[in-house]
Amino acid sequence: MTTSAELLARYKAVLPTFVSPLHETPVSIDRGEGSYVFDLEGNRYLDWFGGVLTTMIGHSIPEVVTAVQEQAAKVMHTSTLYLSEPMIGFAEDVAAVSGIPDARVFFTASGTEANDTAVMLACAHRGSNEILAMRNGYHGRSYTAQAITAQSTWSVANLSGLNVNFIQGGYRLRSPFRELDDDAFTEACVADLVQMIDMATAGRVAALIAEPIQGVGGFATPPDGFFGAMGKELANRGILFISDEVQTGWGRTGDHFWGYEAHGIIPDILTFAKGVGNGVALAGVVARAEIMDAINVLSFSTFGGNPLSAAAGRATLRYILEHDLQANALTMGARLSERLAPVVERTEWIAELRGRGLMQAIEMVQPGGLEPDPAIATRLLDAAKDRKLLLGKGGLYSNVIRMAPMLTIDATDLDLGIDALVDAIESIDRT
Repeated sequence: MTTSAELLARYKAVLPTFVSPLHETPVSIDRGEGSYVFDLEGNRYLDWFGGVLTTMIGHSIPEVVTAVQEQAAKVMHTSTLYLSEPMIGFAEDVAAVSGIPDARVFFTASGTEANDTAVMLACAHRGSNEILAMRNGYHGRSYTAQAITAQSTWSVANLSGLNVNFIQGGYRLRSPFRELDDDAFTEACVADLVQMIDMATAGRVAALIAEPIQGVGGFATPPDGFFGAMGKELANRGILFISDEVQTGWGRTGDHFWGYEAHGIIPDILTFAKGVGNGVALAGVVARAEIMDAINVLSFSTFGGNPLSAAAGRATLRYILEHDLQANALTMGARLSERLAPVVERTEWIAELRGRGLMQAIEMVQPGGLEPDPAIATRLLDAAKDRKLLLGKGGLYSNVIRMAPMLTIDATDLDLGIDALVDAIESIDRT
């Protein structure tokens, strides 16, 4: 039998150096069941990262597995050039829950491609190549997505045909406005938006793209109503709002089905990916018909909405709605934050606990200040892994631990994970 060590050697021999395993001693994942995964040696881990918020409702969910198996036995690929009931049915499902009036849905194979398409739609609709984006935001790996990403640790180059300006966003811990209360913080960021439009653009901006909660940015979470206040200024100028829901969609935040709903705004364009396929590659764009129809040349998607991924998406979305997983995310998220809050309060090297529902994070700093401490974040990540809990890492300085339990998690498994995390934190304090 192949061992994890042998697999690591093969990984290093055949994959590029710009990809690397998350842990110093990497975890192999051989199979999964519910909230757990198992490595090649049979060790069981509680999975609180889901392959970066992608396995969203649990591993090996029978309803999803059956849907994929049944579709695979029929046909796995057609493209948008042919009529496909799974693709069309899933488009109807997504349009119905999107909250966007007269919605049209275009499927892609990844969140990067979805965001790339959303920007192209906005630019075509507005006749402009000017885009506003958020500081600390991340939107993908393509040239376009890199150009609108404000994360130096992830940016290969910002070369593109876009003219991009970055405005103050929801990362309050390191914002010049962090001492302000919620309303004043929002007002200050809106003032920055207005000034950026007036001073740094030619006046006809295509769109603002933003994550309601910044994913790679360490789950940075703005005050409720933040994007609604910005939306008023955007609407006054005809600027579109693109809500990047790649990580925040489908009920994960608990309070709402989409991240944008916390802000009293309906986006002109919405992008999604990751969790809705529950592990199957699936992404897309939702927009009002008038915006989607701004593309008036021949176009299609080879892999977007293929029958296999659409079947997985339909089964996952149906499972979320029928089992009211949004409500579970709200309840379990409250339990998570309530138990972690006092631990964070007494730990001098954790700056804050933030996020919503089952999308929460803690940021590590040098004791007594806000200097980022990525080394202690790595220690905590590995200490949790040693206790059979898999977490994620992120943040501009790689000093944030990200927690994204399955939306199906129950109180027993949640408490097991919290106990492991708390013990990992205390083990670092002891040393």
